[in-house]
Amino acid sequence: MDVEWSGNWVAERLGVELVGDGELRELLGLALRRNPKRAHLLVSNVLGKHVPQRPSVVYGAGFELGERVRDLLGETEAGRAVVLGYAETATGLGHAVADGLGVAPYLHSTRRPVAGVAQAGGFEEAHSHATSHLLLPEDPDLLSSAGQGAPLVLVDDEFSTGNTVLNTIRALHERYPRDRYVIVALVDMRSGADRGRLAEFAEEIGARVDLVARASGTVLLPDGVLEKGRSLVAAHEKDAPPPSPSSLSSGASARRGARPAPVRVELDWPAGVPDGGRHGFTPVHRAALEAALPGLAARVAEALGDARKVLVLGFEELMYAPLRLGTALEDATNADVRYSTTTRSPVLAVDDPGYAIRSRLVFPAHDDPADGPGDRYAYNVAGAGFDAVVAVVDSTADTPALHAPDGLLARLAAHTGQVLLAVVPSYVPSSTSHRQEAAMLPEPLRGPAFSSYAADDVGWLLQDLSDTALEAPTEEREEAIQSGGAHYAESLPVEYQPSPRYQELFKAALATSAARIARAVGTVTETVLAERGPRPVLVSLARAGTPVGVLMRRWAQHRHGLDLPHYAVSIVRGRGIDANALRWLAAHHDPADVVFVDGWTGKGAITRELAVALEEFDGFNPEIAVLADPGGCVRTYGTREDFLIPSACLNSTVSGLISRTVLRADLVGPHDFHGAKFYRELADSDVSGFFLDTVAARFDEVADAVAAEAKELLSGDRAPTWEGWAAVERISEEYGIHDVNLVKPGVGETTRVLLRRVPWKILAKRGAGADLDHVRLLAEQRGVPVEEVDELPYTCVGLIHPKFTRGATGADGTAVAAK
Repeated sequence: MDVEWSGNWVAERLGVELVGDGELRELLGLALRRNPKRAHLLVSNVLGKHVPQRPSVVYGAGFELGERVRDLLGETEAGRAVVLGYAETATGLGHAVADGLGVAPYLHSTRRPVAGVAQAGGFEEAHSHATSHLLLPEDPDLLSSAGQGAPLVLVDDEFSTGNTVLNTIRALHERYPRDRYVIVALVDMRSGADRGRLAEFAEEIGARVDLVARASGTVLLPDGVLEKGRSLVAAHEKDAPPPSPSSLSSGASARRGARPAPVRVELDWPAGVPDGGRHGFTPVHRAALEAALPGLAARVAEALGDARKVLVLGFEELMYAPLRLGTALEDATNADVRYSTTTRSPVLAVDDPGYAIRSRLVFPAHDDPADGPGDRYAYNVAGAGFDAVVAVVDSTADTPALHAPDGLLARLAAHTGQVLLAVVPSYVPSSTSHRQEAAMLPEPLRGPAFSSYAADDVGWLLQDLSDTALEAPTEEREEAIQSGGAHYAESLPVEYQPSPRYQELFKAALATSAARIARAVGTVTETVLAERGPRPVLVSLARAGTPVGVLMRRWAQHRHGLDLPHYAVSIVRGRGIDANALRWLAAHHDPADVVFVDGWTGKGAITRELAVALEEFDGFNPEIAVLADPGGCVRTYGTREDFLIPSACLNSTVSGLISRTVLRADLVGPHDFHGAKFYRELADSDVSGFFLDTVAARFDEVADAVAAEAKELLSGDRAPTWEGWAAVERISEEYGIHDVNLVKPGVGETTRVLLRRVPWKILAKRGAGADLDHVRLLAEQRGVPVEEVDELPYTCVGLIHPKFTRGATGADGTAVAAK
């Protein structure tokens, strides 16, 4: 039995005729606008606006058009293209076209002004119910190119007269001229008279203009159709008036006991990913969203329970996020999932199989629109038999009006057994001033000009202070630090020069622990890739984190063929992270992709420092990935054992010949990175490359063990226990120090105490073996007692004597000044 075409009702009454390609009637139905400028409305069956459709069909329609554009342009030009979609109807379609192109950034016009974001253009859509379009890209260079001459792809649901698109091109061409434009539409519905205009227009502006459409045809309109349409709408609404908000509320009140209360679903939307293309959406954002979609869908699926017919309902311009949530739900469940969105457009509803809009829900606007309060609509939802509706809005629209008795959620609840609300955070662009500040900052320093690491191993977001005298005797620094006269980051300790015996200990320790380190490197890297992939940006905390970041980068490259960006930044206890480095990172990468890396945790001071520092910056995740987490301070780690990491045995000579970082007001200005020195003169003692190569050589050997450990970690409980912090507080009081900053737990931190500070004594876990050979040697060289203790959560703990003054002795008479 043939299904009646959903345009018959209008065609018969208005004399409108739809002619064109064979699939045109499958793609389009007809309805009557409540709009004085145009009588009829072409209602798309694959757009996901007025007619609920399977999300995969909606997304596939746009994606396929994007593939056709890519074929038209060729891979090189497609890789440079920018895609622009039209609000509100084509925002999701344009986004899907950009996905089909592959690597194109996407922007859609908007009717929502956003404070603090400058306009990059605007235009009018003459026949639309709401005519003004704004262009508000976060990146002011987005339209000026992706490079002069880069193609601009403009996407709308239909190409009717062509006026809107051609007016857009004309306006943009005056500001951002280029050689090529591609117009994309689901249907090309121009009349014969309009078809010749495209070639004339291209010649006029001196550019090539192509058109890609899924189907083509035209609408034949009889004389006087606008007046006939108005009369028909008026007559139908007189005979069958739509229920008013008050009557709907009264009816709902009568059935209140049967109405489901909306349930909020926490999506855990990926940080830094925009809710749509209003301010631009990059390939980096796309990759992050793709990685997050299965998890987002799983949360919604769990809340849906056994619902068999589900509608994912988007909100006006917010079309892409709910569409992709819908496609992910199709993959995650056996439910019949459909997708559509609410709209500003008033359309007559007629419950007839030959009419495209069978039902209409009316509710007040709930996003504080610029044009003031007014009605909004959801079509073909009432009476469609949905077991559940998932309403997806952005946080700007999560207002009291949404939850009001006559609001959208209440309207939906009257027509379905379950209403879920999923809120996507409204993306707030970074300020222009921050972008300008970032533009003033220099590019990262790289080897061999700065550090002995290869240029692609790490970019140092630091300034080079190699020619500045910063070293001070250890005793002098300690006295200044403890007296409050200077911060530890204002000077550098004299670089420790290892004795031949100590160098042999380092090599022996590395030979013994290389596989163990490789295993931890692999485990932490696989965890990061699984949770923060597919292409995280590694940002190591200089200096201890840098060798670990380089090794993680090498693991990703060796095992997965990934070339991960890696930078090193400074963080200073009590002063925070380098804010300028964060601004640089935010200007060049998505902050959500940044993974901070450190060597190990002690008591977790830097972990806490980073979390506090990042509160002032949007989008960055404060979690740190570390090789070893003996303190139980982080979720992402290679191991929680406190063992010897040979890179902790030395200073610059195992860290690319870079000093620890320096922060001093006379050297680091408001627009400078923190500083550090490159000790070129120590090149003969440098073992940085030797350390990296020795560990990396064991990667294949430990691959199977890494896979098993990473799988176990990802499925288990990795919540921080902060066991180390509790132990440090206990030791501080037990030994009369009363300052946790003078208690340095773990092999790595104890080594630092012996190399840089004035130690009082070393606490060693009874029975600790070769992991402490280098600690015992350093303690012997400095005349520091090693005390063996039981029930220590770390292998060892270094204690700095409180209230140090040069020439002082400890409570047991031991000299605390360095020998």
